[in-house]
Amino acid sequence: MADDDPTLYARLGGYDAIAAVAGDLLSRLEGDPLLGRFWQHRGDDGIAREKQLLINYLCASAGGPMIYTGRDMETAHRGMGITNADWDAFMGHLVATLDNFSVPERETGEVLAFIESTKGDIVKHA
Repeated sequence: MADDDPTLYARLGGYDAIAAVAGDLLSRLEGDPLLGRFWQHRGDDGIAREKQLLINYLCASAGGPMIYTGRDMETAHRGMGITNADWDAFMGHLVATLDNFSVPERETGEVLAFIESTKGDIVKHA
């Protein structure tokens, strides 16, 4: 990326656009018959905190001005029993969310590549 190229954060539309995507994605995940178990028995305040951490993580990772203060991905997902099937379902929802917001191909590819780079810290084999 040249110095005058906008960051992925800017190309995605900044904070408000990323927050909208995160909200849409979380709604899809919570409503999924396979993945919904990860949000069962959680209070609204815990889900709201998780959403804000996700927004901050995505903004910071995309070159935005947010600071992510949460745990690293491995620690945050340890003990959750996330499987490859869970990951595939999550990625399907992510693609559907990006499509829903008409995210351009270049930015979609960059988002998917970044998220895919976290899989090894999130999906663990017994």
